[in-house]
Amino acid sequence: MLKKPRPMKMLVALLLLLALSNAVELNGEGSEGQCEYKPTLDPRPHSVSILEFGAVGDGKTLNTIAFQNAIFYLKSFADKGGAQLYVPLGRWLTGSFNLTSHLTLFLASGAVILGSQNPSHWGIVEPLPSYGRGLELPGGRYQSLINGYMLDDVVITGDNGTIDGQGSVWWDWFSSHSLNYSRPHLVEFVASNNIVVSNLTFLNAPAYNIHPVYCSNVQIQNISVYAPSGSPHTVGIVPDSSDKVCIENSSISTGYDAIALKSGWDEYGIAYDRPTTSVHIKQVYLQASSGSALAFGSEMSGGISNVLVENLHIYDSLSGIEFRTARGRGGYIKEIIISDVKMENVHTAISATGQSGSHPDDKFDPNALPVLCQITLQNVIGKNITVAGSFTGIQESPFTSICLSNVSLSVTSNSSTSWVCSNVLGFSEFVFPEPCPDLENSFSNSSLACFSLLNSSGRAAAL
Repeated sequence: MLKKPRPMKMLVALLLLLALSNAVELNGEGSEGQCEYKPTLDPRPHSVSILEFGAVGDGKTLNTIAFQNAIFYLKSFADKGGAQLYVPLGRWLTGSFNLTSHLTLFLASGAVILGSQNPSHWGIVEPLPSYGRGLELPGGRYQSLINGYMLDDVVITGDNGTIDGQGSVWWDWFSSHSLNYSRPHLVEFVASNNIVVSNLTFLNAPAYNIHPVYCSNVQIQNISVYAPSGSPHTVGIVPDSSDKVCIENSSISTGYDAIALKSGWDEYGIAYDRPTTSVHIKQVYLQASSGSALAFGSEMSGGISNVLVENLHIYDSLSGIEFRTARGRGGYIKEIIISDVKMENVHTAISATGQSGSHPDDKFDPNALPVLCQITLQNVIGKNITVAGSFTGIQESPFTSICLSNVSLSVTSNSSTSWVCSNVLGFSEFVFPEPCPDLENSFSNSSLACFSLLNSSGRAAAL
């Protein structure tokens, strides 16, 4: 049974409810988050088919040169309103290719872009400066299948066409330690603005599916992502040192994380100093077999802040929502609001750890302590949960202002072990099973931080 609330806690709860209603009201006035901005996708004045460049959609013929030639040709229309590259019904095998600005890549119904399973068809590129090396191996990394570098106004969309990375060979090479470089992704945009990815299915990525890094104004809508449960460290969408990002109306099921927000790795991320901020995630269905449905970090050295997540459906996952960091990361994770969450068949519903992940090299500063604070989770319902929450902060930099409100989790484990807490301070109200004492503070700085976050002129609530 829930304990009868103490009078002071009832007052705090009333203030919290008022704060929440203010957040909703703010969301009703003007800006409701990045996902309320709907980019106008006007038809491009010029369109060509990949067939015009000699492509063959038999699933066997390599079409890399056809894609490269088509996009090179379409560059000439960049100052004439842009152009569209149309990919018709068929199975279009290709290696890596680069997009150009003011371009729409359109996949018709039944069109499948297939990633080659020959690694020589994927280029090698330099590591990202905020990581200092490949994420999986020192040195360079394989170029992604579809790439954009320093572009503006690019759309990848279609009539539910498919981009299939045919990643099984990459998973085998990764698991057997046969690779010399870090695995490629399906789609990566670097230092680009005004990007839309919509109405597509992504299958079998070698590693990540969609990776916007150092980008602004990114809209990812109405997509499906799938990789088998046994696929090692496959991840759905990874906003990385990017701002003004919307992810909505999508379904993601992967081997590791479904959505992971990142911003650089240890001393390299600290030096690059570009946060992930102003992110809006709404109405998504997430499944993460061996990772987290929604993850923050652990590479977060540039900072992650000002994130609004709402209408989240999580199922059949090892972890539901997880905040990850470690000594040496530096940076911060703060000003996060997550509301209206439904979970089912999840081992650990909510977690935050200060002991996650490895380091790029031995040059990291162990005294670079991350800050994790001002995290609010509200209106969370969970069924068949093993562990309600696990919060293990860092002794020298405890996690603070962890705010839980209206959380009800049906836990299969012993209720005395359903919460694990150390080096964490927070506030909770109407939470079942009853959380650990560190999250049960009454009127305190933690509870005031909850109100401050939810009332901060709409910045966190409305992004």
